[in-house]
Amino acid sequence: MPFYSAIIRNAFVIDGRGSAAKKADVGLEGDRISGVGDLSDERAETEIDADGLYLAPGFIDLTGHSDTRWSLFDYPMQESLLFQGITTIIGGSCGESLAPLARPDDIEGIGVRIEKSSININWQSVSEFLTELEKRDLGLNFGTLVGHGILRAASGVDANRQASGEEIDRMVYLLNQSFEAGAFGLSFSLGRSRALMSGDAELHRLMEELKKRERPAFHHLSNEGADIISSVSKFVALSRESGASGHISHFKVLGKKSWPNQKQVFEIMDRAREDGLSLTMDVFPYTATGSSLYLLLPSWALEGDKEAVLKKLKNEKERKEIIEALKSLTLHYDRIIVASSRLDSGSAGRSLKELADGAGMAPEEMFIEILVANGLEVEIFNETISEENMNAAVLKDYAAISSDGAGFGPKEEPNLPHPRSFGAFPRALRLFVREKSILRWEDAVYKMTGLPAKILGLERRGAVEKNYFADLIIFDPETFSDFADYKAPRRFAKGIEWLFINGVPVIAEGALSGKFAGRVLRK
Repeated sequence: MPFYSAIIRNAFVIDGRGSAAKKADVGLEGDRISGVGDLSDERAETEIDADGLYLAPGFIDLTGHSDTRWSLFDYPMQESLLFQGITTIIGGSCGESLAPLARPDDIEGIGVRIEKSSININWQSVSEFLTELEKRDLGLNFGTLVGHGILRAASGVDANRQASGEEIDRMVYLLNQSFEAGAFGLSFSLGRSRALMSGDAELHRLMEELKKRERPAFHHLSNEGADIISSVSKFVALSRESGASGHISHFKVLGKKSWPNQKQVFEIMDRAREDGLSLTMDVFPYTATGSSLYLLLPSWALEGDKEAVLKKLKNEKERKEIIEALKSLTLHYDRIIVASSRLDSGSAGRSLKELADGAGMAPEEMFIEILVANGLEVEIFNETISEENMNAAVLKDYAAISSDGAGFGPKEEPNLPHPRSFGAFPRALRLFVREKSILRWEDAVYKMTGLPAKILGLERRGAVEKNYFADLIIFDPETFSDFADYKAPRRFAKGIEWLFINGVPVIAEGALSGKFAGRVLRK
């Protein structure tokens, strides 16, 4: 008679494959699922009665920033993600990762988010980075993509020019070295400064390498607003020409004038999929974005490094040109809320219009003033996504659900993280399943588990099956909900009774156990 380390009895099991849920027992042995079905005759060291509760695979967050926002180091338990049922996160999103590096200073180009003063960056390669993480406590599983921006920097490519043939060869070498170390794919963000000058030869060579190595290309679209159709067309063309799988991170259409374009975007995507292309995307369940304010600047103003951008903002002639460009965007300044600024915590929670009115200046002037005063380090919430579009996007059978957030602990700080970092996954279940009834439980869970695992090629995770790793969430379907909002975003989700990671209970009877059970994952 098998003896289990734990048996979860009488659970309503959602297997992560999209199959109809069923009542079953689930047995664990060590870090694996060792039985699913009727285990009434079996015994275990720990027995949990899950009658009235749902059991599902632990959620896999395809697009997140715990690495490049440094929270993986500052908050290694990643509590805000655990309370959402997230058991695996993927870093290296949106064109930037923490490796490979030619030198530690390469990380500076990741953007304004990073604070590395407390960490000794003692790695260069992806292999060394992952080995360093293995020495540390991890609250959940972590795998990484390679960021195209950091790949360019590590290959010696100046952000202001195209790569030479020799530099492209170097990129391919480092990319393959990273894949040998276990990286899951390559992420692009072609609208950001380090990648703006990427040429066709560079992109096609990298995409061809992805096809050879059977790794996906993750894309932060270069434009998610007025030019989204051309951005998606380029995304599709890169996959069509190379044959590599393509994935759009945090898909959305920004700006009311652009909302009608989503229909044409999906026509392009659907047609390409009918032609046999492997194209997917992920979405987060919010109508406000969270990003850096400087990214709303015109693309020409973003060329060069941080100091070059600040120089343009301070130059009288270029400043006027930027203001005119901002006026042409018809931004809704009353909906752009400051989440954090490096030097002025008093701005958090206030709109740019409110700040501008208080200072007696135009909102475009305030836009530039606050960027200059804070060295570009201003994060914002921007209410600019259509709820109808969000609903339509999540219904696509190739759409996974993600957070696009980062993990945090209980520490209160003046800066406001986007509430998705505390509530994205339970919010998706609440909105799309319980309230709107546009997804079945089985389909919503598949978008959080089986589909992300399939996109990544992540083996033995994302399903409740024998011999799969025991990453499991047990929750109350009536009460599992998000409580974070834009004014009070640091509220943990509630409703999880148990959460297992690699067979270890990290949430037990609704409370954190304090156990670090996460592992570094390699492809």
